[in-house]
Amino acid sequence: MDARLTQEMRDEGGGLKALAPLIALIAQLFLGGAAAQGFDHEHAAWTALLKKHVVLLDGARASQVRYAGFQQDRAALKRYLDALSKVTPQEFDGWSKAQRMAFLINAYNAFTVEKILTRYPDFRSIWDFGKIFGNPFKDRFFTLLGRSSSLDQIEHDTLRKPGAHDEPRVHFAVNCASIGCPMLREEAYVAERLDAQPEEQARRFLSDRSRNRYDPESGRLEVSKIFDWFKEDWTSGYRGIEGKGEPIRSREQYFAGYAALLADGPGEQQRILDGKADLRFLEYDWALNDARP
Repeated sequence: MDARLTQEMRDEGGGLKALAPLIALIAQLFLGGAAAQGFDHEHAAWTALLKKHVVLLDGARASQVRYAGFQQDRAALKRYLDALSKVTPQEFDGWSKAQRMAFLINAYNAFTVEKILTRYPDFRSIWDFGKIFGNPFKDRFFTLLGRSSSLDQIEHDTLRKPGAHDEPRVHFAVNCASIGCPMLREEAYVAERLDAQPEEQARRFLSDRSRNRYDPESGRLEVSKIFDWFKEDWTSGYRGIEGKGEPIRSREQYFAGYAALLADGPGEQQRILDGKADLRFLEYDWALNDARP
């Protein structure tokens, strides 16, 4: 190396110091570019759409969706869906369990909204797509984790796959665009709050007397059909997201933890606590959860 250049680099204000801003700029561009290419686990774009187009009802126990508003923001929705579809299986496998679960729940809800928009406003129920041909839950109308996928694949083959998450509260988080379904949450699910958010959803749903309640005349606990369809999710020994709680072996045991939400009177609540209230499953309302102007 030239002696004069070496001396300049050693001098205060010499070469290394002079190059410092350039080095910092290169590092910023490199790291910033890498961050820009990474997936946003805050799901900020989805939260922005939900806060704008989800209408809370009955003290936030239920919600409706402004599909007409989503239709106006279709471009923003599609950008978020494209971001979901770009995630590779290798990238997904490198995430934490909570990040994977939040991703799948948000993907289910966002692609459901997109499905509705393909025919909105010309139908009244998601089943208008068809139950055999055009079944909206089995139709592979989007790409996720490198393959053509359906809503059923997200829910049943991935989220509910035994040993994958073992989290029955996922039923309070995914939304099937129907009034009978637990509400679409007004924000995205995120890994850092993946215990608190589903728990709040559970409490909201179980305190909604139009879908879950104790009937004092019959002495029965009238609950959503969800608890009938997916009975096994509440009988498989669920211990909470951290696996530290008492195992849940029955629906009656699960409802006992929410007796104060399901009934008003102390005697009625005690019947639920004791597991003595027979269960009756309410008819499911498949009407579109649309907040029309």
